[in-house]
Amino acid sequence: MNDSKQSSSSAALPIMDAEAISRALRRIAHEIIERNPDLRSVVLAGIPSRGDEIARRIAGFIAEIEKIEVDSGVIDVAMHRDDVGTRAELPIVKASQLPTSLEGRTVIIVDDVLFTGRTVRAAMDAIGSFGRPARIQLAALIDRGHRELPIRADYVGKNLPTAANEKVRVRLEQTDDEPDAVRLSKE
Repeated sequence: MNDSKQSSSSAALPIMDAEAISRALRRIAHEIIERNPDLRSVVLAGIPSRGDEIARRIAGFIAEIEKIEVDSGVIDVAMHRDDVGTRAELPIVKASQLPTSLEGRTVIIVDDVLFTGRTVRAAMDAIGSFGRPARIQLAALIDRGHRELPIRADYVGKNLPTAANEKVRVRLEQTDDEPDAVRLSKE
């Protein structure tokens, strides 16, 4: 059966609402607590623009659960991407804001959608300019597959198998002036 509503490229399938996003981030916070006995050595490094908001929310859940403030910040990847010279537009560079030294700490890179893995590789390169962490972990709200690099998330809010021509759109109130939501659409 061919339904014209299903084939419409403008139709976006709702995947997560605000409550589901909050539940997923709270679960990620619990998993981080379980896997990192010394939370004082943890740094949540969000990738702009939604990863940094997600990192702040996870840090808030950890503080609520464990009564410990976890360092969080922003790690900009714009100049570390491997496609920076092939893009039609120059990337917008934002200042990275992390603790001055990451030596001996556990850095958890936080992003909204994990796709090819290239953004995460760029984040690992950027982190190197802040020191040599004891280890790096990865948290993603959505893991959609299609990896081009051998990168796997340690913490995932939702695994969402997608086709190559589909687009995952994460919207957060603080970054997009829209209600929290994850939607799937065709390109």
